[in-house]
Amino acid sequence: MWPPDPDPDPDPEPAGGSQPGRAVPGLRALLPARAFLCSRKGRLLLAESVLSFITFICYVASSASAFLTAPLLEFLLALYFLFADAMQLNDKWQGLCWPMMDFLRCVTAALIYFAISITAVAKYSDGASKAAGVFGFFATIVFAIDFYLIFNDVAKFLKQGDSADETTAHKTEEESSDSDSD
Repeated sequence: MWPPDPDPDPDPEPAGGSQPGRAVPGLRALLPARAFLCSRKGRLLLAESVLSFITFICYVASSASAFLTAPLLEFLLALYFLFADAMQLNDKWQGLCWPMMDFLRCVTAALIYFAISITAVAKYSDGASKAAGVFGFFATIVFAIDFYLIFNDVAKFLKQGDSADETTAHKTEEESSDSDSD
């Protein structure tokens, strides 16, 4: 297993029991933490991934297979952001503007899903295309909720920064006007 365990356990674990404080080796180490998956952002990213995958499968089985690229790319991007947020890569890679990348991903996904869902429902008559369109509409709603929440978080952050700048500027103006009146 990688990375190698610095303190190997000489006694094998008894069958049917696990030690409570021990890290789980193997592929489970790659899974996001339960605390993150229970958070609002974790649930949204998980819903985006699941809906994108279901929509992709429906497009594969339908006559509207020309649209299968968009759900596949959105599925892969949602998985990337799910693991990037779960592994806290935004703290490790400071050079990237993570909120803006996530916002643009959600806006473009919502617009693309909306357009291809309308086309799939209106133009194609098979059941898989209709199902892909319906799941695409659900994905549009989830992506729209996500970009709305990201926008509110960014706007709140920027407003806090502006209010701090305004109070500092207002204090310096008062100090300079006090010194002029003397």
